Amino acid sequence: MLLPVFAKEIKDGSRMFNARAETGHQKPAYRRAFKSQRALIPVDAFYEWLETDEIGKSGKKLKQPFALRPADGSTTLALAGLYEVWYDKSLPDDDPNRGVPRYTIITTTATDSVGRVHDRMPMAIVPDAWAEWLDPRNHDVDQLRALMAPPVVGSLDMYAVSKAVDNVKNNGPELLEPLPAEG
Repeated sequence: MLLPVFAKEIKDGSRMFNARAETGHQKPAYRRAFKSQRALIPVDAFYEWLETDEIGKSGKKLKQPFALRPADGSTTLALAGLYEVWYDKSLPDDDPNRGVPRYTIITTTATDSVGRVHDRMPMAIVPDAWAEWLDPRNHDVDQLRALMAPPVVGSLDMYAVSKAVDNVKNNGPELLEPLPAEG
């Protein structure tokens, strides 16, 4: 998650996981990064969780994770992002751990079948616009906002995956495997 430069402590960024495409360029926490510190976050897929009717041990409804990935079989989706390097002022200037790079993903209203799972989804940048998006000299907010787009309707496959994705210790291609069809 992004830590704006004005954050006093690393925990101050805990609510800045995603920036809204509609307002991110205006919000103090994101405005500077939107102006010249834009990033592309390459992903094979992203996950969203759908609340089910099943009740867990905690008494709360369980959630089923879904993977969303390019339907055309391409392996990478470039998500629109912003970054900052936050400096821990409690550490000496020459400490290599003083600078903490952080980023956030820009989101928008969900389209397509994604909207039935979650009301927001990441914005993507098409390959032809990557250089323009990343150019730190480009400060034209309207032009930059026009480069961001939700993935085109029908361009993402969405399917249920193992709940193993809920644990950050799990990592591997098996997390993208579809659950077997019931029946």
